Amino acid sequence: MQKLVAVDLAKSYRLLNHGPTVLVSSAHDGQQNVMAAAWAMPLDFDPPKVLVVVDKATHTRELMEASGEFVLNVPCRAQAEQVLRAGSCSGKEVDKFAACDLTALPGEAVNAPHVADCIAYLECRIISEPHNQQHYDLFIGEVLAAKADADVWHDGHWQFDGHDDKRSLHYIAGGSFFSIGEQLSVSATPPQ
Repeated sequence: MQKLVAVDLAKSYRLLNHGPTVLVSSAHDGQQNVMAAAWAMPLDFDPPKVLVVVDKATHTRELMEASGEFVLNVPCRAQAEQVLRAGSCSGKEVDKFAACDLTALPGEAVNAPHVADCIAYLECRIISEPHNQQHYDLFIGEVLAAKADADVWHDGHWQFDGHDDKRSLHYIAGGSFFSIGEQLSVSATPPQ
């Protein structure tokens, strides 16, 4: 069983700061859906906010707009095939959780589900910005809860060494991904 640790909301932006592909999950009125998204990023620290681009034509967006909430799930290398499938079919036509062999787990602060076995979860309430949503498909979410996999999240940072199957995914198009690579830390000397 995966062990999750709570993430300090002031540091929750670090779950996305390295630019991973995410699975956006949503739910409303007995329906739920999940989609893959490559365009998600942290926006602010206090309160913590994120941005995600969700096309008008998606079922996930319909559920997000109806419920006012969503979850950004950070999938890992072991889930690459499932992520690609989630980005290749419509939730209007199939139950994407079943079709993509994904398991929905209940959220804590929102009704939208988590996707099991992802390495991080950011539960979000939509901050309504109708102009950005309609013209740019851009949604702002206030992060209400955040958790990360204790195997790869330590001391407020990602630490993937020894857990290659849990490295985050980064979509580069055409069914190809990178998984995050080697971590290195540097110190900068201030300019003289």
